[in-house]
Amino acid sequence: MEAAERSVIAPDRLATLLTADVGQTKSERIYRENKLELHQYTPETKRHETPIFIVYALVNRPYILDLQPDRSVIRRLLEAGYEVYLIDWGEPSRLDSSLGLDDYVCRYLDNTISVACERSDVDSVHLLGYCMGGSLATMYTALFQSRVRTLSVMATPVVFNQTGGLLERWATYYDPKTVVETYGNVPAELLAAQFAMMEPIANLVTKYVGFYENLDDEQFVENFARMELWTWDGVDVAGRAFREFVEDVYKQNKLINGEMELNGQSVNPSAIDVPLLQIVGQYDHIVPPASSKPLNDAVGSTDEQIIEFPRGHIGISVSTKAHEELWPRVASWYAGRGP
Repeated sequence: MEAAERSVIAPDRLATLLTADVGQTKSERIYRENKLELHQYTPETKRHETPIFIVYALVNRPYILDLQPDRSVIRRLLEAGYEVYLIDWGEPSRLDSSLGLDDYVCRYLDNTISVACERSDVDSVHLLGYCMGGSLATMYTALFQSRVRTLSVMATPVVFNQTGGLLERWATYYDPKTVVETYGNVPAELLAAQFAMMEPIANLVTKYVGFYENLDDEQFVENFARMELWTWDGVDVAGRAFREFVEDVYKQNKLINGEMELNGQSVNPSAIDVPLLQIVGQYDHIVPPASSKPLNDAVGSTDEQIIEFPRGHIGISVSTKAHEELWPRVASWYAGRGP
């Protein structure tokens, strides 16, 4: 009987999966370079001079930070009175397969932060990086510290020495050189399948059973549809940048050890002395706290803090609890460290 009742509404709910509305917060595209776009979000009432500049990972789309109005990190920061800038890296073409980490950090990131500073008439920004974007933001701060008022990173991988993370175990046996030689750029579909297989039962069975059991809950279906859209709406990753990140950061721990070089310059976290805030997910199976926390000990800053929040890798940005408790706390941290 339950199956019969659900079959009546199933077509409408399946249509919802195909028409999910994401990234609803109004923004202005103010800069383009190659495939990337820089978006500016303006608060109704600006209460702080220093803007927040968000660096997302090269994998997936950044609208996970603006998934829906009540679960939008961008909206929480706007409500706190901050201007917000967000990079959408776009999808590299075959001609972009030679782009490396130096291109993303020393060229693209530096150029876009320069644009944001000029646009907001400031000398520096609050730099916020998520996941791989946090690693890029850390590299940038080590090299261009005068442009960074504070550094904050979310679920950011920096240490890979028996931390228990699934990505660390995966990278141990992964040969990025072969992948890049085969594909050029690393296909989004390949990455999505690999991430799904980290927890195959949960990602490929359990969540769809849960979807079926909640077909009569329209709000649940809408939330599920947005997350499902983001999960499978990936982008290819430039081949050289992917290879460098896996080999140098994951396999050889060069970032945390201060052994990385970009454009001939040493990238050493110990050179970072701006205020640092780390946000880690207590239940993050992709980047566990042990993979992130040592960054606070590695930097030279005397103003450093860790917030370990009881959610997972994505939950720290989209869960109801995070928007009720975590993001007001983060906004308060910013307010205490800049005009």
